[in-house]
Amino acid sequence: MRRRTVLATAILAAVATPGIARAADPGPAVSKKGTTQLDPQAIFFVSYDGLVNNNSFQKNGLLTYKGYQYAVWYTSTGNAVVGRRALTASSWSTVTLSHVLKTSDSHNVISMGVSKVDGRLHLNMDSHSDGYFYVKSVAGLLDNPATTAWTSAVFGAVQTSMDGLALTSQFTYPQFVSTPEGRLQLSYRVGISGNGRNALAEYDGSSWTALGEWSSSTGTYTSSHGSSTARNMYLHGIDYDVNGRLHSFFTWREQNAAVMCNSGGITNHDTGYVYSTDRGRTWRNDAGTQVATTGTSDTVAVTDSGLVVDSLNPDHSLMNQECQWTDSTGLPHAIISYVPGRFGQCTTNYVADRTANGRAFHVRKNASGTWNKTEIPVALNSSQRTKLVLDKYDNAYAVFPFGRIAAASKASGYTDWTVLYDGSDLNAFGEVVIDEPRTKYDNVLSFMYQEKSSGTTPSALHVVDFALPA
Repeated sequence: MRRRTVLATAILAAVATPGIARAADPGPAVSKKGTTQLDPQAIFFVSYDGLVNNNSFQKNGLLTYKGYQYAVWYTSTGNAVVGRRALTASSWSTVTLSHVLKTSDSHNVISMGVSKVDGRLHLNMDSHSDGYFYVKSVAGLLDNPATTAWTSAVFGAVQTSMDGLALTSQFTYPQFVSTPEGRLQLSYRVGISGNGRNALAEYDGSSWTALGEWSSSTGTYTSSHGSSTARNMYLHGIDYDVNGRLHSFFTWREQNAAVMCNSGGITNHDTGYVYSTDRGRTWRNDAGTQVATTGTSDTVAVTDSGLVVDSLNPDHSLMNQECQWTDSTGLPHAIISYVPGRFGQCTTNYVADRTANGRAFHVRKNASGTWNKTEIPVALNSSQRTKLVLDKYDNAYAVFPFGRIAAASKASGYTDWTVLYDGSDLNAFGEVVIDEPRTKYDNVLSFMYQEKSSGTTPSALHVVDFALPA
């Protein structure tokens, strides 16, 4: 691992410079198309302030491919279910898998991926720093959905490896991403919170290969309060752009609470950014300097220079695993959230303080290579995460907890954030799961949400659709 100096200054501008858009491009807008019900009684328990069926880091709990939409969730009895519908249909067909949720932990989500090279649907589920469960469909299932029966026969057995590839016994946060060639990659964490590493595996249509770890848990981070020698990099996402570049925003979480002003906070600090031009084999900082080679000892470390694009100490309850997107030209965007300094310089209860005073910020790189940051003038009213979507005109939409939607136009330089939908008719619990591919497929913002409940009383799980500018 090569050691580099910590970035000394943030390069993020607090006020955005106006962007340029064609005169004919419309601004952001949403029009509610309708809601479908996945399950009248999905499992409900609150863990880590979230739900197992609706966690922001779930990629993908809902996705669209070739005119059909797919969803995964756990029923009231904990059974894993895969659903599908034609985008024109109002009802879902479901297959109940043999797997049952092993513990009431909201980290143990189900994530889906598509290997375009062979038309398979892949699922990874039910893991939090321990063993995972994997299922894949028959080849061609997603290529010919109208002529393929949706039954348990199209899914293989539940496995505890990736077709014999074990990966790790401390596995968390599965995120599938399709490469431009149609292969499927799996991003995951090895280790535990505060002491973990990011890793990649890849499926080529015949077998899985472990590419290895690419981030480091070692090195010394020092705040004004104390030091920490272990951590993990929490990803806001991992996504290919239109040019084939792989992007990832992240935050660091330190293991040692000594870096905080108060033990009731959270040790997350700084927003960083890296990218890869060779399908995740090597990683570069914003300046283009190589900072890691996947599967070697040279991995992305907190001591590497040029990683931080928004500097923030651990005293503001910065949220991990928020969201990111790339626009029509390949420029990276993210939403981050924390308690701004105007509400104080030391959070003492990260859930209560984020709920009372948390705000979301839109962070993005413009065409000139400058990083910009704009506060979205919407109170979080929640400790939870916000999702980001860009439409085909590169207008930005933030989907807040409870299904609220705010948006800003590219033409304004993303400075005119306005609430377009208040979510009051959804009765949503908190975080939502976005159908990322659908926005690009047919200009529809589609997300999965679960109704509020209490205790462990099951509640209805839905998908709601909003038309975006045509």
